[in-house]
Amino acid sequence: MNYLENRKYIIQGIFVLVGVVYALRLFYIQVIDSSYKQAAETNAIKTIIQYPFRGLIYDRNGKLLVQNTPVYDLMVIPKEVKQLDTLRLSNLLELPMEDVRERLKKARSFSYVQPSIFYQKLTTEDLAHIQDNLIDFPGFYVNARTARGYPHQSLAHALGYIAEISPKQLEDSTYKGYRPGDYIGKSGIELEYEKYLMGKRGVKYKMVNVRGVEKGSFKDGAYDTLSVAGQNLVSTIDLDLQAYGEYLLNGAKGSVVAIEPATGEVLAYISSPFYDPNLFTGKDYGKNYMNLLSDPNKTMFNRPIMASSNPPGSIFKLAQALVAMQDGVITPNTGYPCNQSLVKCSHAHAAPSNLSIAIQTSCNPYFYQVFRAMLNQGKSKNTFKDTALGLAAWREQITSFGFGTKLGIDLPNEKQGIIASTNLYDRVYGQNRWKFSTIYSLSIGQGELGVTPLQMANFMAIMANRGYYIKPHIIRSIGENGEPLPEYQKKNYTTVDAQHFPPVVEGMAAVVKSGTGRNSSLENIGVVVCGKTGTAENPQGKDHAVFVAFAPKDNPKIAIAVYVENAGFGAQSAAPIAGLMMEKYLTGTISEKNLWKEKWVLSRAYLEIK
Repeated sequence: MNYLENRKYIIQGIFVLVGVVYALRLFYIQVIDSSYKQAAETNAIKTIIQYPFRGLIYDRNGKLLVQNTPVYDLMVIPKEVKQLDTLRLSNLLELPMEDVRERLKKARSFSYVQPSIFYQKLTTEDLAHIQDNLIDFPGFYVNARTARGYPHQSLAHALGYIAEISPKQLEDSTYKGYRPGDYIGKSGIELEYEKYLMGKRGVKYKMVNVRGVEKGSFKDGAYDTLSVAGQNLVSTIDLDLQAYGEYLLNGAKGSVVAIEPATGEVLAYISSPFYDPNLFTGKDYGKNYMNLLSDPNKTMFNRPIMASSNPPGSIFKLAQALVAMQDGVITPNTGYPCNQSLVKCSHAHAAPSNLSIAIQTSCNPYFYQVFRAMLNQGKSKNTFKDTALGLAAWREQITSFGFGTKLGIDLPNEKQGIIASTNLYDRVYGQNRWKFSTIYSLSIGQGELGVTPLQMANFMAIMANRGYYIKPHIIRSIGENGEPLPEYQKKNYTTVDAQHFPPVVEGMAAVVKSGTGRNSSLENIGVVVCGKTGTAENPQGKDHAVFVAFAPKDNPKIAIAVYVENAGFGAQSAAPIAGLMMEKYLTGTISEKNLWKEKWVLSRAYLEIK
């Protein structure tokens, strides 16, 4: 009897304990933990993301470079999808059945009750095609947003593009606040100035019934937030000059960079072959991107800042002359014989009696002897060590011109190029195993040298300013009444004193008037142009043509570098392109005298010259 009585109490105790547990759990759910309440409200509240207007981008004259155009995203809430006719949806969106299933699977993996993007970037025409049919597809709705649009077909490599943020980026704390489906700058200005352009996302909460019909704002919009538009940018680019330069290159491989010397503002930034930036705006973005990426002409390669392995050729002689005068190993009146037993000279001329004539004639033996005088100054009795000491001192001065280092332009993925060093030669030949005769090709801009077209143009800005440069930049101001960033207002001086620049500038003026750059449209633009031709050796084929210049000689307004791949001598292609672009910028037109040069350049006949 006592046994049965005890068992009754035990069973009663168990029931009481279970009841207490349930009561405590219910109290926790209803009073302490609000997650269930939030989940219940989520099922009755429709969250609508308000995407901000991305900042616009203008050229230096107020012309629109990048605008926002309306597009529509097809959204899906997996929980609300009922009896989906996959075949019909596939036909409506013109997508493969497998793609439709995969998109729905991706949406479910993101959230069963939260909306996610099912199909992006529908145009107005696409929307008209599907909108009337959406009533038959519960769980699907359209969300409006803006995408990038371009009222022109220029500047693609500098502008960059935007695309959906990647899963890897979402895991990066740098991109905190972004959500799946958000668009973000992937390259160019769009990437570099993302934090200014992006704006701030807003949100609206709508009450919906069990059928998904909206019943008004949740709590009269008390929790709604407005989107904040991104800041507009004013670029330094002259769109007319940019378009004209692209027109002149006509698809030839190469690059052109033009800079305003006094400010460091980039006037034109051309990488050729180029592409229409509108290819990255529609729903075919992915296909267009892959086509460009696999293009054998490397259309996506950003040549002005990434083509860093090409030697500068004869334009490097200008830097050699300046460093030699700073070192005191030559004066403006120093002459050397054109001794072709030392190194071959490409131009027939008399022995240069001074530095300006040597620049005018681009005499290789002259600069061979100048470079030898710089490297072997007798600082050590050991010839090998003396050369190493000389090269180290030479390199320090050369890098002050921006060679062998990143200039800091406001674009991503800039390369620094190559400037020979003692460490490099020690690795290749061994310490005290190399001397001047090993590395003399540096004297004429060949050998272990690599510069970007941007560095060439910046070099011309230094020549124009007689000894300093402001970091090249492509954005002039941010936001309303904005100013350039501080780093793009500072003067960066070379190690060469201003007094050494005039004889080199005189030689550059002589190049255009009667030297290696004559008859290239430069003498007909109404101002004195200072320039230098170059031919960069190419072991894989025909040499590359180089021309750098600035104009006018006094109070310069434009510095330019033109690099045309496989085009031979700089005077045949690069110099005419530079001359035409400078004339266009300085005068606004092309003179009758130079129209034949424009026709010659457009023909690309220079590529056929042996």
